[in-house]
Amino acid sequence: MADLPNAAIKRILLANGVPRISASSVDLAAQAAQEFLVKLAKGSVESMNAAKRKTVMDEDIQAAKSAIASGRIS
Repeated sequence: MADLPNAAIKRILLANGVPRISASSVDLAAQAAQEFLVKLAKGSVESMNAAKRKTVMDEDIQAAKSAIASGRIS
């Protein structure tokens, strides 16, 4: 079970064209979203450390997002 609230996940899915969704599908979507956020956090921290900073900045999030999209972070 993901830490993300299912109501928020369901609201996002419904707002983006999903007409109906089962409870178990919402659970799976929440797990997938959480997995993505974990990857994003790890990649952001790597970028922050490489820049020798103690704070994650916008560019760290962008770098991690690009790394995930290109498959460099799995």
